[in-house]
Amino acid sequence: MENAMHAVGRPIVDLLSQYRTRDAREAADAARVRALVEGTDDPWLRSIPLHVTASALIVHPGSGRVLMRWHARQGSWLQIGGHGDPGESDPLEVVLREGQEETGLGDLVPYPDASLAQLVQVVIVPVAAGGGEPAHEHADLRFVLATADPDAARPENPDAPLRWMTPAEAREATSEENVREALRRVEELLAVAA
Repeated sequence: MENAMHAVGRPIVDLLSQYRTRDAREAADAARVRALVEGTDDPWLRSIPLHVTASALIVHPGSGRVLMRWHARQGSWLQIGGHGDPGESDPLEVVLREGQEETGLGDLVPYPDASLAQLVQVVIVPVAAGGGEPAHEHADLRFVLATADPDAARPENPDAPLRWMTPAEAREATSEENVREALRRVEELLAVAA
């Protein structure tokens, strides 16, 4: 198990060891993620009831806006991201791939420091049954990515429109409290950089 954890879980453990949770709930979620990584050969497997996902809020620092994606299954405006593909183990690589696939943006970089992947939130999210999958949980590792070309954003399909919003507009548009918290954290990052 230790060798598997090093191969598949090491990038997650490294990110978690550098991350400082903000409250008791997030600390509990981060502890569950660490236990998942240390207790399974592949924490990304969709077949296990709790599995790792990676997501990001995409910002355009020049305008202070955030890109939101409509998720029909959840009926809400959310961040981009999702599951790792077979063989993927680095959450940043997963979210960069997902970001490009879901938005068409080819210039995405970590924000606020393009040379350093930093988590902005760790949250375990319940996912209702649907699409042939039973109810399960996502151990979501959240990042902030930036683009210099917001007009290049294109939805991957007509059922997943994209919309640039201010963080306040995005908080109003989403139905998920955990996403509202992520947006508050993004707003703090944007304010510091301004």
